[in-house]
Amino acid sequence: MNGTFLSEPNLRSRDGSGMPGTVASLGAAHGRHVFFWAGTGFSLLAGLFLLSLFKGAITLPPGTLLHTFGRVIQEGSLPDTREALILANIRLPRTLLAMLVGAALAVSGAMLQGLFRNPLADPGLIGVSAGAALAAGLTIVFGDMLLAPVLGKLPFAVLPAGAFVGGLGSTLALYAIATRGGRTSIATMLLAGVALGALSGAISGFLAYLSDDRQLRDLTFWALGSFSGASWAKLLAVAPAMIAVLLLAPFLARGLDALALGEAEAYHLGLPVQRVKAAAILIAAVAVGASVAVAGMIGFVGIVVPHVLRLLLGASHRLLLPFSALGGALLLLGADIIARLVVAPAELPIGILTAAIGAPFFLWLLLGRQARSFE
Repeated sequence: MNGTFLSEPNLRSRDGSGMPGTVASLGAAHGRHVFFWAGTGFSLLAGLFLLSLFKGAITLPPGTLLHTFGRVIQEGSLPDTREALILANIRLPRTLLAMLVGAALAVSGAMLQGLFRNPLADPGLIGVSAGAALAAGLTIVFGDMLLAPVLGKLPFAVLPAGAFVGGLGSTLALYAIATRGGRTSIATMLLAGVALGALSGAISGFLAYLSDDRQLRDLTFWALGSFSGASWAKLLAVAPAMIAVLLLAPFLARGLDALALGEAEAYHLGLPVQRVKAAAILIAAVAVGASVAVAGMIGFVGIVVPHVLRLLLGASHRLLLPFSALGGALLLLGADIIARLVVAPAELPIGILTAAIGAPFFLWLLLGRQARSFE
């Protein structure tokens, strides 16, 4: 080895602090890299946020935003105009809901990938979203039959609760099937996810057969995914759960990084492996259940966003989880804007757009992994 590389001048930084110069420069460069992507991401998000408020079947003039919020601040009421009502009661809750759902799905995908130690894990691909949608469908059909005669109208809070139970049940079943002797088989996980998704699809088809016209429209909404029904009531119903997911997920970063070494190695490092796995499963189920309850089946957000961020920032969950929230909000808000504009004044289901983006990406990821396995 070249002795010059290990000499004393090269081991110390120029300021004489004693820190290795190479390490110090790499750390500074990495910090600038992270701040660059954070600044870029938040700038893009701010631009998409404003674009989402103004663009749609009806384009609002830019002054509407200032006029509406100025009136709210000064008088505590909305201006009595069509534009102000569209902005405050339709566009704003829809924009916030798209950001929250995108962030929650991307973070849940990043956590499941860390838990299963494979970048192919995704709530949609492994059957978690299908289980949540199935539970939502059961709630729509049988909830109307059993609870509506008693309560008069099915409370909206019942739907997120049902979707959460379905997502949690699917995740627990998947983990139990794929794990033997403390080791998780990725091939078994993916095959079990396909089977769970097919079973959920079959039962959902049977529910569609039993449903009436209104229930059938609701079931179609869950299958395709859309934010067209966004409202303040739906946003306020799921926002606490989603915000809790986004706040709690970064606390699992160290544990997920340790699990990347393997469960036995993480255990010897002092990590409470079972508690970390249980927390990751619970948080992912809450995120997916709440997302499916308000937006239906939206796939591939949880696989596209974390994988792109790993290429940009590395595999550390300390950065991956918060940046996944930012990237998921960007992706889904951008997709929602396109869904509103591409066939205006009609609206394209957002699940179609995310599948059109995510499916080719997933195939590219699979082919890349296959090529590396033969090298």
